[in-house]
Amino acid sequence: MFMRVERCLAMVVLHCQVLIDADTDCGIRLPWGTTNPREITNAYPSFIQKILIGPSSEKRLIYVLKLFNGTASPKGAVWIDCGIHAREWIAPAFCQWFVQYLIDSQDTMITDILKSFEIYILPIWNVDGYEYTWTTDRFWRKNLSKHHRGQCRGTDLNRNWDASWCGPGASNNPCSQTYCGRHPESEPEVKAVATFIRQRSDHIKGYISIHSYSQMVMFPYSYKTSKSKDHKELNYIAQKAVTAVRSVHGTNYRYGNSATSIWEGRAQLPGAAEDRRA
Repeated sequence: MFMRVERCLAMVVLHCQVLIDADTDCGIRLPWGTTNPREITNAYPSFIQKILIGPSSEKRLIYVLKLFNGTASPKGAVWIDCGIHAREWIAPAFCQWFVQYLIDSQDTMITDILKSFEIYILPIWNVDGYEYTWTTDRFWRKNLSKHHRGQCRGTDLNRNWDASWCGPGASNNPCSQTYCGRHPESEPEVKAVATFIRQRSDHIKGYISIHSYSQMVMFPYSYKTSKSKDHKELNYIAQKAVTAVRSVHGTNYRYGNSATSIWEGRAQLPGAAEDRRA
C-alpha cells in the first residue's frame, strides 16, 4: 500500500508540472458546479461518482469526484484537492485535466492504482473566490464570507482548520489576506471537507493538496518545526516525487516539512489543511 501511495504522489506532481510547462490555465474559465461534473459522470457512470459535500458561503455547490475502476473492495483512498486559494488558476485546471487523464490512461501503473484505490478529487474547492477572480479581482485569495457588517470579505480557507488555529502566520483581522475566520472550521467550505474526511478517516491513506506557488513538495508540520510521526515515510515519498519530476522535466523541486521548506524554520502556517491530517 505504501508503494501505491508513493506512486500516486509522484504521478500527481509529474503531471502537474506538465500543465505548468504548457501554461494551460491561461484564458480557460472552468464552470465548475454547472456542466462539468454532470457531463463527466454521465459519460463514465461505472467509473466516476459525483458527491455533493456542501454549499459554499454564497451557496454554490461543492462537488467531489470519486474515481474507482476495481471489482473488489478498495484497499483505501487518496484525496486530492485543488483551488483552495482562488487566484491559483493552474490548480483547478490541473485537477480537471487530471480526471480526464486518469480516465483515458492505459499506463498499467495508473490502471493498477485505480483498481485498488478510490481517488477522491475536489477540482475547485473555493468556488466563490474562483468565480470572483474572473469577475472582479484576478488576485483574490480568500472565500467570500462577510465580516464587520460587510466591510471586510473573505477568510483564508488554508488558515481555518483546527490545527494550531490562528497562531503566528495567520491574522484575526477580517480584512487581512490571511484572516483565520471566527473559529476553526467556521467557513462552510472547510467544514464540508473536514466532515467528509473525518467520516472516512480510516479509509483515506493519502492527502494531496495542489497549489501554484513555487516548486515544492511539502508535508506536515506547517505550524511547528518538530517532525510528524510519519516524517521518514513522508520525506521518502516526497524525495521520490521530486526525483521523478526532475528526471522528466529537469525541474528542481524542494521538499520537506512545510515549516522548514517554505518558512525556513519560522513555523508560520497555522490552521493549514495538511496539518489536520497529520
